[in-house]
Amino acid sequence: MPLTYTTTFRARFYECDAYGHLNHATYLRYMQEAAFDASAAAGYDMDYYAQVGQQWLIRETQITYLQPVLHQQSVDVTTWVGDFRRVRSRRMYDMRLAGTNQLVAQGHTDWVYVNSATFRPVIVPEEMIQTFVPEGVSHLGEKRDPFPPPPPAPPGVFRLRQRVLWRDLDPAQHVNNANYVAFTEDAGIQILYAYGWSMERMTAAGFGIVAREYRIEYLLPARLNDELEIATWISDVRRASAVRHYTITRVTDGVLLARARALWVWIDLKTGQPIRIPPAFAADFAANVAGDVAN
Repeated sequence: MPLTYTTTFRARFYECDAYGHLNHATYLRYMQEAAFDASAAAGYDMDYYAQVGQQWLIRETQITYLQPVLHQQSVDVTTWVGDFRRVRSRRMYDMRLAGTNQLVAQGHTDWVYVNSATFRPVIVPEEMIQTFVPEGVSHLGEKRDPFPPPPPAPPGVFRLRQRVLWRDLDPAQHVNNANYVAFTEDAGIQILYAYGWSMERMTAAGFGIVAREYRIEYLLPARLNDELEIATWISDVRRASAVRHYTITRVTDGVLLARARALWVWIDLKTGQPIRIPPAFAADFAANVAGDVAN
């Protein structure tokens, strides 16, 4: 059995969105913090990594949101290592309402072990592997599914420029992984206004849009004062849901830094239950949709 660690977070007011739910990006912050705590509890704290000149960096994150968390509710985050692969490791996460068995989210992160000076991958030490998975990892490895390529962007692809600010950085001196979710959500809000659907208009109509799943691939770091372009478009439109794709590129050289896909669901604001995408909304966003629309 792998080494399992659980820590608890209380949802703070500033961590919640305008719907009163724990913000999507905050779940990723909880996951990252739980990973750091789990590593420290196993004897590999920040001082250890600083001394050996190595560190873990996130390559990919996937999370499924199962139930909203509200202000002042507490969440137990349980985490364990799923596997090791030479220079990589997958860490798993279950999130439950504290003191219950109610799952609110599940996810995993793929981490790469790197030299802190060069950021080149290095082989994970055998003693570290044995610490986190005492019984061995030969039976734990899972085949990695490559990040699914998005469909070609439609004529109505939306683009938002955003500069990296001091508040976006973490102690590794680059944009924190959770902030990429914040960037994509900013683009998602701005496209609503660009297509005539303000948050006020949606609220008056009685519906909202919430994420059920995020998958993000981090390719290169974004740094202070980089100007980024977030491009976004929709595919796989169903009765009550759609997939929104995002690319994040550096404007100066056009290099792709990250890409993401999110499954968004339309809900009734009073009941929280999924509803059919309003026809007027679907018609207004037709130019931003790639491919066919299912009924």
